[in-house]
Amino acid sequence: MANILEGTLYQKKLKRVIDVVGSIILFVLFMPISILAAIMIKLDSKGVVFADVPERIGEKGTTFKMYKFRSMITNAHFLLRTDPRFKELLAEYKRGSYKLKNDPRVTRVGKFIRKHSIDEIPQIINVFKGEMSLVGPRAYYPDELDNQLKKYPHTKKLVKKVLSVKPGITGLWQVTGRSEINFDKRIAIDAKYVDKISFWGDIKIILKTPIVMLNGRGAV
Repeated sequence: MANILEGTLYQKKLKRVIDVVGSIILFVLFMPISILAAIMIKLDSKGVVFADVPERIGEKGTTFKMYKFRSMITNAHFLLRTDPRFKELLAEYKRGSYKLKNDPRVTRVGKFIRKHSIDEIPQIINVFKGEMSLVGPRAYYPDELDNQLKKYPHTKKLVKKVLSVKPGITGLWQVTGRSEINFDKRIAIDAKYVDKISFWGDIKIILKTPIVMLNGRGAV
């Protein structure tokens, strides 16, 4: 049993079972918060409840639609890349490893749900579908990953390793540095996670996640 809880055996045999069971339990537990968040999003700003964003890169380079509560104005992702009003903001976005501390596109309710990671709750659907795992590396946008690889070319091998597994709702970098660290350090942490995937390692990350959600440390 000890061997199954570590490394490859855990990844192939038990991790998916935990993901399915865990996603069902979390769906039930977070249902009241999700309903309240959806109502507040609709009352606060025009637009749909779920974020309309491009697909992310998943396991082995496949793309998938990630579900998130909308925390920004409608078409925020598209506008950032096409609207001349956001030209300087886009440049800042790229310089800051695709993170913005003061983003004018974020709504009032969006600031709160992003700070406490409530916007991430719908990713439970992705986990149940098998596109994500409860614990894993960050899921990147294709253009984001391309640009970061140009900026940090020495991370190519680390990226390849990270893309060998399913991305997660939470992960090692989220419970250590979150948005406070740049891409090169973030991808190194995720690669370290891939090297040492284990049942107990995932449990530790899952147990730390609620604390990070409550204090909002490093969130943007």
